[in-house]
Amino acid sequence: MKVEFAPLHIPLARRLQTAAVLQWVLSFLLLAQVCIGIIVVLIVHNYWFLYVPYLTWLCLDWRTPEQGGRRSNWVRSWTVWRYFKDYFPIHLIKTWDLDPSHNYIFGFHPHGVLVAGAFGNFCTNHSDFEELFPGFTAYLHVLPFWFRCPLFREYLMTSGSVSVSKKSVSYVLSKEGGGNISVIVLGGAEESLDAHPGKFTLFIRQRKGFVKVALTHGASLVPVFSFGENELFKQVNNPEGSWLRTVQEKLQKIMGFALPLFHARGIFQYNFGLMPYRKPIHTVVGRPIPVHRTPHPSPEQIEELHQTYMEELRKLFEAHKRKYGIPEHETLIFK
Repeated sequence: MKVEFAPLHIPLARRLQTAAVLQWVLSFLLLAQVCIGIIVVLIVHNYWFLYVPYLTWLCLDWRTPEQGGRRSNWVRSWTVWRYFKDYFPIHLIKTWDLDPSHNYIFGFHPHGVLVAGAFGNFCTNHSDFEELFPGFTAYLHVLPFWFRCPLFREYLMTSGSVSVSKKSVSYVLSKEGGGNISVIVLGGAEESLDAHPGKFTLFIRQRKGFVKVALTHGASLVPVFSFGENELFKQVNNPEGSWLRTVQEKLQKIMGFALPLFHARGIFQYNFGLMPYRKPIHTVVGRPIPVHRTPHPSPEQIEELHQTYMEELRKLFEAHKRKYGIPEHETLIFK
């Protein structure tokens, strides 16, 4: 195999962008384990004056990820996130005006491998979110597992990320005055195992909890499709029924998150590594679906709204796919 190396004279901006993305990738792959390791070392060496106060704080602060989190505008404004956004680059496109006196659920699709578009657009202050949606605050809901990791949870919450539990989503949507957006990556960990370039498989048919929560709080549903999300990495071939896919699915059920075997480019060469490819991401926010508040929705009401949401999501994809290089014959596959 011929190895293609990066040019020797790389502009400083591109170097900084690469460093920013490398920091982001490593934070998801290693930082949680490092943080847990630090706590273990402190306990093993009996640095009680460090770990006892923190673990006490952790017990008192346990529910914060379900109560709006603890975002930091200082962290969200770090220059590193601007370079992260420009690496791909990441774009946010609005197709419809939203009323800041209402609350909304953004259904984000597809999951991809590491959800770069959702992080870049909704967890930093360097995206166009504030300009396009003035008066709104976005909360990216992620797996509760990550908030059980000591120290790492503090870092994660500074970005505006909160738990994806029902209590957490309800907390955001029940805030008075409106202007709050729950961003939920609906396909979840299961969908990440199908995040192959050129594929548009969404795990949504059995995902109806978000519809029930929307009805309960009267929050409008907004389909969001992130074109380019699945192009950032390549995965080891894992078709359904294969031994690899079977192992991945079993591990996902046990641990609550998936382990896709992915690769892309390296830092100094383009053939192999964990750095995502420089592929543009266009996150398109669709038309809101009005939802009438129904404290106790029936199964029929949930099913009807769920069907409406899938139809609007498909319309959004079909209306914009040609702009972003997707062939006419390609369409969404709902599982």
